[in-house]
Amino acid sequence: MPKLSTVAVVAGTALLVRRAMRRRIRTSPLWPMPALEEPISGRPRSRALRVLVAAREEVAEGVVQLRLEGHDLPRWEPGAHLDLVLPSGLVRQYSLCGDPEDASSYTVATRLVPDGRGGSREVHEQVREGMELEVRGPRNRFPLVEAASYVFVAGGIGITPVLPMLRALPDGVEWRLLYCGRDRASMPFLEEVEKLGADRVTVVEGVPDLDALLADVPEGAAVYCCGPEGLMAAVQERFPRVLLERFTPRTSTGGAFEVELRRSGRTLTVPADSTVLAAVRAELPNTAYSCEQGFCGTCQQRVLAGEVDHRDELLTDAERGDSMLICVSRARGDRLVLDM
Repeated sequence: MPKLSTVAVVAGTALLVRRAMRRRIRTSPLWPMPALEEPISGRPRSRALRVLVAAREEVAEGVVQLRLEGHDLPRWEPGAHLDLVLPSGLVRQYSLCGDPEDASSYTVATRLVPDGRGGSREVHEQVREGMELEVRGPRNRFPLVEAASYVFVAGGIGITPVLPMLRALPDGVEWRLLYCGRDRASMPFLEEVEKLGADRVTVVEGVPDLDALLADVPEGAAVYCCGPEGLMAAVQERFPRVLLERFTPRTSTGGAFEVELRRSGRTLTVPADSTVLAAVRAELPNTAYSCEQGFCGTCQQRVLAGEVDHRDELLTDAERGDSMLICVSRARGDRLVLDM
């Protein structure tokens, strides 16, 4: 998950290095760190911006990079992602992989997923230079924390959120990267990553031997992982406090349950293989929604009663106390009551 070149922040005293770390890196508790359940406070959810697709480039087999230009774009920190509103109205999330100091453009990259839900195909087949698109955010649930050292594990397109992190690390900070993919042709930004140095970067084609490659992670290291779900699960099994970035929703299936819509005076059944959103929209078709993946917050609803099985990637712990994203989250019991 590297983000090519390391930013040289200071040369000289430890004081200057420390100041650079405070400026670019979010502080954290002592290791082992909490699982970062909360995003950066004050995140924008619905602010829409118009941007121009200034450049479109294939940076690896099946991977397209977009440079999106605008004026006075909101600043972001390494690990942040952007909501991209596609021409069809679909909303998809992509890691920002450019320069956080550039207020005139955002850079994102996406891999084509032929059997996916249509977003990546639309980017690859319909988004062209000169088009205007709407974006929302940025938001960050994957911030770079301060630590004694860093270990990054990236699988394929999972390299994108890590690249700005590596650029932000001051000289002298210890880090290493395990970057794996199906083959070299499919791995974006590989040339830039390899220039970081063989002593820090390990590139693996195929399935990595995590036990061997991560056998000597130093105590106090912050471990980051982004990539296919199988890779993230394997890393988390070995490092329970790993910081993960997901762009596919957790499964929204489970046991059937009832949902009472208090203001509408209706009670619905949510089947085991469906979602609260689908059940609600069958009765209230104007219910707002967007990403259907638990990322954007459009479908957030107030919960009046019942215990929620939260499966989103957005709400803070405080927000989860009385609300849910009905596109992915479910009931822990047999009934929920919503303020709808």
